[in-house]
Amino acid sequence: MTRRSCAIYATGIVCAHLLILGIALIVAQVFQTMIHSRLKKEMTLTEKSQVFESWKNPPPPVYMEYYFFNVTNPEVFLKGGKASVKQIGPYTYREYRPRENVTFLENGTKVYALNPKSFVFVPEKSAGNPEVDVLVTVNIPYVAVMSELNSYSFFLRSLVSIYMNSLGIELFMNRTVHEILWGFKDPLLTKIHSMKPEVDEYFGLMWKKNGTHEGEFVFHTGEENYLDYGKIDTWNGLSKMSWWSSNQSNMINGTDGAVFHPLINRNELLYIFAADLCRSIHLSYVKDVEVKGIQAYRFAPPSDVLMSPKDNPTNEGFCVPAGDCLGTGVLKVSVCREGAPIVVSFPHFYQADPMYINAVDGLSPNKEEHETYLDLQPTTGVPIRACKRAQLNIILKRVPGFP
Repeated sequence: MTRRSCAIYATGIVCAHLLILGIALIVAQVFQTMIHSRLKKEMTLTEKSQVFESWKNPPPPVYMEYYFFNVTNPEVFLKGGKASVKQIGPYTYREYRPRENVTFLENGTKVYALNPKSFVFVPEKSAGNPEVDVLVTVNIPYVAVMSELNSYSFFLRSLVSIYMNSLGIELFMNRTVHEILWGFKDPLLTKIHSMKPEVDEYFGLMWKKNGTHEGEFVFHTGEENYLDYGKIDTWNGLSKMSWWSSNQSNMINGTDGAVFHPLINRNELLYIFAADLCRSIHLSYVKDVEVKGIQAYRFAPPSDVLMSPKDNPTNEGFCVPAGDCLGTGVLKVSVCREGAPIVVSFPHFYQADPMYINAVDGLSPNKEEHETYLDLQPTTGVPIRACKRAQLNIILKRVPGFP
């Protein structure tokens, strides 16, 4: 009798616990659904949304750190030896990137904006003075002219080479970090400018990029679909590019990297259009991380983003002209850099074919220092930490008639 009553009592307790657990699960699910529904409505680029002001005027500071390779043996290289480089830096600048001329379009489903960027030097975060520190580096205007003359006669190339040497213009130049970054009056470009006024007589990696924008953007606000929040609709009036040799490569996919849709999951690919790289790239989930107590998902470009078309045929479209492909880990961007022989990669040729790393002494690629990544709070999609790391390279080919 006692045993039976205990069994009934115990069964009652178990049933009660299961009922409470069931109710709790239902309440939690309903509560989660309510939160997700609220997020989908709040995470929109509208004037009344909570995220609009931070999108328009991003509050977290953004710092650009510039490193340079100083060529330590230019004479050896000119005689056919291997170049040796030593990295110097960082030279750090605070970057300001407010959205301007913000205009809503198509009943608030899209928004137009400019995104000018300005840079202010931060000495306490820098390893030296950019206006004092001098670099021995490749003379990019010289290389550009040499590359342009490659299709001309040997006689003409020789004449131009002799003329440039008479002006003291050589393959390597000594310039301050400030000049290389922000511009200087180049003697070779000045001569060309006198014959072709449309050619700028100043050169700098960031020349005319301080206080200017990268183009006119139209974004989806996310009003119609939360998954479109922040996605680019058009750039400079274009819904796709025309530089590359395939429709897929010319697509403008994703956001500009400042915002992402809420409710991100680990299995999806995130897309970013990088105007400075002239293309869209995708990022995949890497791992869960914690940033100042906040749980986040880390996304990074997988190795196939810059993989050789031999290993990843979808990259064939980035070969221009079609079939003219480089190896893994590099992207030639001459098509959107006025024909300049510029190639982009990750720093120190991280994730690149060993032939590029071994071609120069002084490189030491590693994931910790050279990986690009993005840490996102998965519920809101807000970036809480980001590191964009890239390297500019110059294609050097021996051209008969030049040293």
